[in-house]
Amino acid sequence: MLALRVATVAIIAALPMTPAHAQDATTVTATAKMMDKDGKEVGTVTFKETPSGKIWGIAEITGVPAGPHGFHIHETGKCDGADGFKSAGGHYTGEMKHGVMAEGGPHAGDLPNVHAAAEGVVKAEFFTDGFTLGEGGKNPLKDADGSAVVLHAQPDDYTTQPTGDAGDRLACGVVE
Repeated sequence: MLALRVATVAIIAALPMTPAHAQDATTVTATAKMMDKDGKEVGTVTFKETPSGKIWGIAEITGVPAGPHGFHIHETGKCDGADGFKSAGGHYTGEMKHGVMAEGGPHAGDLPNVHAAAEGVVKAEFFTDGFTLGEGGKNPLKDADGSAVVLHAQPDDYTTQPTGDAGDRLACGVVE
C-alpha cells in the first residue's frame, strides 16, 4: 500500500505565513534561504516540527515564472548557481522511488508541486513525514552533507524516475 507522506498543500494568496500561535519555544525549526542562479535571495522555506510528528513547511519565493513547479529536498547542502544547482545532488530518496504515483514511492524529499501566481510569487504550506529536522531520526535533513530545497522549472509529474521530469533547477536553498 502506498503511504502518502505529503498530507496537504494549500496555496495562500494573501494570508500571513507564520501565525503568531504557531511558534513555540520548544519547536525545532530549519530554514532554507532560496537563491536564484545569480546568487540573489528570492525567498525562504521554513520547516517546523509539529506536536503530531509531521513537518510543517512554509514557502514564499518570488521572481518565479507563473504556473506549477516541482519542489523537492535534494541530498546535498550545496547551492552553486554556476553549475545550475547540480551541486545539490539528486533528490533525497530515503531509499524510496520517486513520486506519490509510483509503487515504492515517494522519495523522502518529494514535496507537492507549488504554483506561482501571475506576479511570480509562490506562497505555499505543506505537511510531510518524509524526513526529520534534527541530526538523528528518519531521513535527517541535517546529516553530514546537509540538504537543499530546490524549485524546478516544470511541474513534477509524480511518476517519472528518478526526478518527476521537473526540468531545470530555478532556485536553491541550503537547509540550516
